[in-house]
Amino acid sequence: MTTLQTDIPARLDRLPWSRWHWRVVIALGVAWVLDGLEVTLVGSIGAVLERPDTLGLTAGEIGLSGSVYVAGAVLGALLFGRMTDRLGRKKLFLITLAVYTVGTLATAFSPNFAFFALCRFITGLGIGGEYAAINSAIDELIPARVRGRVNLAINGSFWIGAALGAALSLVLLDARVIGPVWGWRAGFALGAVLAVAILLVRRHVPESPRWLVAHGRADEAKRIVDRIEAEVEAQHGPLPAPQGFVVNYTAARPNSPPMRQVARVLFQRYPQRSVVALALMISQAFFYNAIFFTYALVLTRFYAVPEGNVALYIFPFALGNVLGPLLLGPLFDTVGRRRMIAATYVLAGVGLALTGWAFMQGWLDARGQALCWSAVFFLASAAASSAYLTVSEVFPLEMRAIAIAIFYAVGMGAGGFAAPLLFGLLIETGSRGAVMVGYCIGAGLVIVAGLLALRHAADAERKPLEEVAPPLASEAGGER
Repeated sequence: MTTLQTDIPARLDRLPWSRWHWRVVIALGVAWVLDGLEVTLVGSIGAVLERPDTLGLTAGEIGLSGSVYVAGAVLGALLFGRMTDRLGRKKLFLITLAVYTVGTLATAFSPNFAFFALCRFITGLGIGGEYAAINSAIDELIPARVRGRVNLAINGSFWIGAALGAALSLVLLDARVIGPVWGWRAGFALGAVLAVAILLVRRHVPESPRWLVAHGRADEAKRIVDRIEAEVEAQHGPLPAPQGFVVNYTAARPNSPPMRQVARVLFQRYPQRSVVALALMISQAFFYNAIFFTYALVLTRFYAVPEGNVALYIFPFALGNVLGPLLLGPLFDTVGRRRMIAATYVLAGVGLALTGWAFMQGWLDARGQALCWSAVFFLASAAASSAYLTVSEVFPLEMRAIAIAIFYAVGMGAGGFAAPLLFGLLIETGSRGAVMVGYCIGAGLVIVAGLLALRHAADAERKPLEEVAPPLASEAGGER
């Protein structure tokens, strides 16, 4: 059997941080900004879409369009995740962004609910595919010593998009600017313009050299790494020799592994990692969707905040969510994955429970509630981002994207659908005590997930991906 030995992972991991890395992060990381923009924009313009001079939607149709978007994201993750492992990271992060662009641009021209819902589904397809393709590429291109902080910061950028969506809704819906009749269409069109600009930048991001080697294209991988090193050397001077980890491939394969092998790896080779990943993804999805998708309802029903002012309360919430991964991210590379995942999950759960208690007792006004949520989600944002980091780095390269897709789909399917429905029903009761029950469920889920991670999560900090989970085609990761 032919054996291929490569030091490409070591060459990528020893690179100093450079302008090239910044371009990769900006070009790929915008996926989360776009998702945040979409979700917040739709939430902020919901009341406008009920007007007869716009689309004249009912509240039920607006809610259904949100579910259709989530369904599209789940399906897109599974469909494009499989294709990402088979066809490569670059092809798919170009295709998924193109799908998103078409979907959000078409939304701006919606004449009725049916067309609007179809466009939301297509937009969701693109965003779901982005999660699988982008997380795979980022982990495989970023040096191991900073992989945690970079991944967390990028995932946390969802809330930059959320703030942008809130700002756009305030400006574009203002009658002195465009007004509600056309402003909501302009918001979706601007999202498409941003996506086209990023698509032009993204063309210059290379295919993952790690993926190329695993698929028998070692010469192409070497040429790409040579070009990257030349650019980094031009900025930083001569590079040190690559040290340490060398991968021995015994059977580089042109295709991705069959789903039965994926299942064996998830549930036989790495059962503990799979259980931890499921717990992290489901609990954070429930936690986030429970709060964020009912944020406006709590403010308007319990604090009498005018609907037109709800977007203002998103800004402090978004700020806490952005700062959490940025400030806590470096600790995931130094203190370690298990300790930081556990700390952020458990503390976020305790924080939500305490905030829920203060809400039930009537101790908070609208501003105090928003500030408390901002503090809680400073921790929760880092926790949720670490869930995506976990599922993207603890499984073998050849099935990395489909593993991300599977756990994303299960998390969104369970937490993304159940949480808004449950909290909507609890809020409808008008009882603060009933809503507190929902907060306690969310808090309990993340606390249990955090304790599970403390016991069973992988110590992946500062380690090459191939050491955390050997490729299936390598000597250490082949069939057993």
